[in-house]
Amino acid sequence: MIRYALPALLLVSALPAYAQAPASDVPLIERAKIFGNPSKTGAKLSPDGKWLSWIAPRDGVLNVWVAPASDLAKAKPLTDEKKRPIRNSFWSPDSRVVLFIQDKGGDENFLLYGVNVSSGKQTNYTPFEKTRAEVVHISSKVKDRILVAVNNRDPKWHDVYSLELASCKLTLVQQNDGYGGFLADDQLKLRLAEKPRADGGTTYFRITDGKIESTPLTEVGLDDSQTTNPLAFTTDGRTLYWTDARNRNTAALLAQDVASGKTTVVAEDARADIGAALADKRSGRIQAYSVNYLTQEYVALTNDLKADLAFLKQNTKGQFNVTSRTEADDKWLVAVDPVTAPASTWLYDRKAKKLTQLFVSRPELEGAPLAAMHPLELKARDGLTLVSYLTLPKAADPSGSGKPAKPVPLVLFVHGGPWARDTYGYHSYHQWLANRGYAVLSVNYRGSTGFGKNFISAGDLQWGRKMHDDLIDAVQWAVSSGITTPDKVAIMGGSYGGYATLAGVTFTPTTFACGVDIVGPSNLFTLLQTIPPYWEAGKQQFYKRMGDPNTEAGRELLKERSPLNYAANIQRPLLIGQGANDPRVNVRESEQIVQAMAAKNIPVTYVEFPDEGHGFARPVNNIAFAAVTENFLAKCLNGRAEPIGGALKASTAQVKHGAEFAPGLAEALQ
Repeated sequence: MIRYALPALLLVSALPAYAQAPASDVPLIERAKIFGNPSKTGAKLSPDGKWLSWIAPRDGVLNVWVAPASDLAKAKPLTDEKKRPIRNSFWSPDSRVVLFIQDKGGDENFLLYGVNVSSGKQTNYTPFEKTRAEVVHISSKVKDRILVAVNNRDPKWHDVYSLELASCKLTLVQQNDGYGGFLADDQLKLRLAEKPRADGGTTYFRITDGKIESTPLTEVGLDDSQTTNPLAFTTDGRTLYWTDARNRNTAALLAQDVASGKTTVVAEDARADIGAALADKRSGRIQAYSVNYLTQEYVALTNDLKADLAFLKQNTKGQFNVTSRTEADDKWLVAVDPVTAPASTWLYDRKAKKLTQLFVSRPELEGAPLAAMHPLELKARDGLTLVSYLTLPKAADPSGSGKPAKPVPLVLFVHGGPWARDTYGYHSYHQWLANRGYAVLSVNYRGSTGFGKNFISAGDLQWGRKMHDDLIDAVQWAVSSGITTPDKVAIMGGSYGGYATLAGVTFTPTTFACGVDIVGPSNLFTLLQTIPPYWEAGKQQFYKRMGDPNTEAGRELLKERSPLNYAANIQRPLLIGQGANDPRVNVRESEQIVQAMAAKNIPVTYVEFPDEGHGFARPVNNIAFAAVTENFLAKCLNGRAEPIGGALKASTAQVKHGAEFAPGLAEALQ
């Protein structure tokens, strides 16, 4: 289904004097080993089980590879991207084509491509300009075509097409005149349409014989808009599954009888929303589901999967995820995340009850001093529980107890969204920063998803206020618990996390020792003016949860919560990174606050990447910004740093302002 969801990133020869850390036996992990290309990732089994595909470097750029599932030594690259990495791929239902989406320079105008495994021929299935293609449905019951949606007719709305994979023919199935998404069954028939409401909620309509009915099937209000969604039909089309928080707080898994409309609760959890589901490959009936509160847990609904999931839990070292399954459901791919070791991918033979390791994603991190992550329940000042994650430097906590021997500098790393969440698992920024000598704390502040609708709604109209208070409360907990000291706390994040960084250095200007803002909005009014046209369906949710720019009260609120208007308050060092092609947070968001600070002679360093969008996809750019960041933080927090060296020159980074304020940056540019 396509639907609108509020969006939601070693050896050192000599360290500068400011970057010297207290002596320890923990070696510095090269940042390239953390932010460079993985060796392999994103593996998928073809539906017929004959092929295995994955993403791996080809001439330094991530591309799609494929091999017979029985002989990985015969692997070959299928694609030949020269610059921008391919980050995900998936199989056609007939197992003949590997599909992937790709944009240009981070503009998020993703087009759909496919490569024939036998011939190697690559096809652009949606050859349009300034268009974003999305997959609506792939069915194992219909082998020769899939449903896709494109917004080439009207950039605000995605029309649905049937795509014949062999001929590349697109046939219009449903013109979209104001609907946020569609749900199809396994016969590739559209069955539901969802329409955004003026109050930020959603109305769902049945589609019968290709026509959208005028009478609503059901209504969802603003409070439930993030937690209540139709998931999928069973293969026979008689049952529709929902995640549904209506008349409850956390989203339960419901089964609805299509004929009678009667719903039955399949699963619910008072702590967190029901997450991903595993469905029977033949019937479509849900066999298991996951719940992610502090950590992710699978819960089986059938005896056969109960045995499989118990076997996997017993025989894997770390948190596991079932990532791919054959149509016969005899083989699974299982990703295992031990946190303190690099993730690995395994082939699980269900009949033989056998696990075989296929690859380690980052073998260069095997044996590296990776740090444990500790799930926490912190309390906000009004009593709200904030699920959070703490990583400590190994030198400060060699036993992995979660308590440092003495306070250490801390980086508050804030997730984006804000309608998203932090989770337990290997986290590249946590590992990198902990290795540099910092405690790292990530907080699911109010407005984060996964913890029920009340927690999300508690963040409504609270950008820069109660959402920010939650972050401050977490820092105060860290100080009072002896994790850190009040003068050695930095704030860092991307997207909303970048906004939180700017809010931190403007609204609470002496709380943080410094800040690192990555693609963060500085002016909420201009942010809402420049969001992509295909986010039209979600506009009212933005307005109701952030502030409505069409009302006087809303404009005042957006003005009041925009860090740009308080730039004069900034007293601490600030580093900003931005992609020039960002469609979500326009480049002007960073430019505006840099200009405002420069006008008042307030130091700020601004690094822009002309070939990036909302975050940095190309490893050379990610490594370059990490190089600037760790040297910036080393001066601010007295941690360790790997010298910038040639990292900047290997990237497209353009230092637009303030090279002199970031340690080692001016020298690296020479």
